[in-house]
Amino acid sequence: MQDVGGSKSVWVGKLTRREFRERRLQGELSVCLIPVAATEQHLEHLAMEHDYRSCLYVAEQIALRLTPHVAVAPLMHVGISEHHMKHPGTLTASPGSWIGVVWDGVRSAVEAGFDHVIVLNGHGGNISPLEGVWSQFLQRYEANLFFKSYWEFVDPDFANACLKTGRFPGHAQEFETAIAMAIFPENVRMEAISDQLDQEPRVATAEAGQKILDHLLEKGGQFVDSVRRNEIKAEIPPFH
Repeated sequence: MQDVGGSKSVWVGKLTRREFRERRLQGELSVCLIPVAATEQHLEHLAMEHDYRSCLYVAEQIALRLTPHVAVAPLMHVGISEHHMKHPGTLTASPGSWIGVVWDGVRSAVEAGFDHVIVLNGHGGNISPLEGVWSQFLQRYEANLFFKSYWEFVDPDFANACLKTGRFPGHAQEFETAIAMAIFPENVRMEAISDQLDQEPRVATAEAGQKILDHLLEKGGQFVDSVRRNEIKAEIPPFH
């Protein structure tokens, strides 16, 4: 599925202020997906945009499955990637500045009238820093608010049954390589795998990637729809 664009787009940035306002008044756009990820090295064979582009894809596809109720509002192309900075080309933000942008993005979504906000993550380095302050997000904002990495929607047993190495999710290994082969094969340089120590990506296939993606989008769509229907509510930590 591809976004149709125009007034029915799932992307907040493609809507005019009138289109957004009218759709909200009509009871649409109750869930905001905020994809966050990274631009960083992915070994010799994967493009550095992998985390961000795959996260955008998952967000868009889930929103399209649940149209007209879900909108996608990306914030930035960088994540917390200091641990990859020895590889030139990697982009990183400091934890404080990165969390600040996410904070402001959630605030913007809540003030826009979204009842449910899901920060959808595509990079492992973002998890611990944001989880460390997530209770403050939950206490501060009056919305049903979640932080989820997109691979959390995949049953690990299902993924491992599809993967020859059994490594899930990993970094630039079989899982991410298979996902890239299925969604954007132009980002995969299979011939470069011989120039790196990690040879696990060599066994990746587009077929395995697509099988996992289909499962991921089905389970992810079910979760987002359950959030939309108020069947899943975020637990707000107690104030002390």
